[in-house]
Amino acid sequence: MRKYIIAIILFSISALGLAQEFPAKPNKLVNDYTGTLSSTQIQQLESKLVSFADSSSTQIAIAILKSVGNYDINEYAVELGRKWGVGEAKKNNGIIIVVALGDRKISIQTGYGLEGALPDVYAKRIIENEIKPYFKAGDYYSGLDAGTTAIIKYTKGEYKNDKPKGKSGGGAGGGAVAILIFIVIIVIAILKRGGGGGNGGQVIGGRGVANALFWSMLLSSGRSSGGGSGWGGGSSSDGGFGGFGGGSFGGGGSSGSW
Repeated sequence: MRKYIIAIILFSISALGLAQEFPAKPNKLVNDYTGTLSSTQIQQLESKLVSFADSSSTQIAIAILKSVGNYDINEYAVELGRKWGVGEAKKNNGIIIVVALGDRKISIQTGYGLEGALPDVYAKRIIENEIKPYFKAGDYYSGLDAGTTAIIKYTKGEYKNDKPKGKSGGGAGGGAVAILIFIVIIVIAILKRGGGGGNGGQVIGGRGVANALFWSMLLSSGRSSGGGSGWGGGSSSDGGFGGFGGGSFGGGGSSGSW
């Protein structure tokens, strides 16, 4: 019985360790788990990739790790891309770049929907010509910057972001209409009172104005509250990354070492 218990414990520990080899799904496109890039460099890459995702719906994710352990780096990158769900589910237009600094290896893997725009030979060319020269010099930021620029060049125009943005300025338009209605009611009330209103004029001038104010405020509130909804994925309303869309990967891509 003791042997069985020990075996179960060892199996549980190994399974837990295997699960921990893949970072949890992040809320950013650029993820450095080694502290290699500065915060400024991360932000510059992030802004660049979020902007591309906003315009194209194509998501390019970066993961910088110390090592992928016993994994083949291509297999690791494919599995990580699936776990994170890089790209949109219907388009499968995600790309993931995994850099294993301790292993001195890099992999670029493409989702199903981008294998035509970025075939294996192009991914290999980007690694060899754009990324590796900088990596050999220890300049990882410039390598990733040049590599992502090349990826954007090849995949630009393949997809468009067809998720509608929220209407801008809806609240302002509603407020203007409400003010116009309010002014018209006031003018009518004044004309009624000036024309020998008596009690009827007082009612229109007092309660009528109050009612007009109430309905104009309600109209303004309703229009402004329905004014905008932001992006439905890919980016948030403040321009940041809004989360991965559930894309999948089939193993298309390439890898290299430096």
